[in-house]
Amino acid sequence: MINYGLDGKVALVTGAAGGIGRAAALVFARSGASVMVSDVDEAGGAETVAAVEGQGGKAAFVRCNVADAAEVKAMVAATVDRFGGLDCAFNNAGINRIGDDEYDDAIWERNIGINLSGVMRCMREEAEVMLSRGGGAIVNTASINGIVGNPSQPAYVAAKHGVVGLARHGALRWAKTGIRVNAVCPGVIETGMTMPLLANPEIKALVEGMTPMGRMGSAKEVAEAVVWLCSSAASFVTGHAMIVDGGNTAF
Repeated sequence: MINYGLDGKVALVTGAAGGIGRAAALVFARSGASVMVSDVDEAGGAETVAAVEGQGGKAAFVRCNVADAAEVKAMVAATVDRFGGLDCAFNNAGINRIGDDEYDDAIWERNIGINLSGVMRCMREEAEVMLSRGGGAIVNTASINGIVGNPSQPAYVAAKHGVVGLARHGALRWAKTGIRVNAVCPGVIETGMTMPLLANPEIKALVEGMTPMGRMGSAKEVAEAVVWLCSSAASFVTGHAMIVDGGNTAF
């Protein structure tokens, strides 16, 4: 396993109660970082903390709804209070309810509020701390739906395109301050969020058939890309939307 050389660093991961967020927390810790785990799911967050500690790492949990600006500010403050600073941030919290009518005002507002505005709020607070420390790295979870279109999910597509745009904006805004900002764009990944849909064998076979590599990705494969982007190995990478999709968007 790769160690990304984050000894003494502090990482914050939102949406870390499971899936890609939990996998990222484990990779950050494996590479030496102390990890603040955040989610609205307190039980899942506690499980992630236990998993990090079980492999010898340091972690703590703070509950945060990223749609609430005050909670985001408190989450970042709690990270600094507990671990002394913030060096790496993975803004991963998000929702994706396939089948919803996203042209419905309430559903649209909830999607944008969590998937896009939530990322902005996190970036805003994280960058303020990082500026005081002379730099840091931020990675936002977008999606292949932030690169290409999707006929059935207007709010999700709009939000994820916005997340890619925010990463490019942040990269330019803070380029000379030592803060790097990137996005990761997963394809269909096997997580708790996708498993209800993929439990249908026909849908699973369809998804696998659409992916040139012939399979779905794992949360760990996305997490490895995220932590690499936060490491010194990616020191000249900023404003990049890294696609992790098994070739799905290569057509």
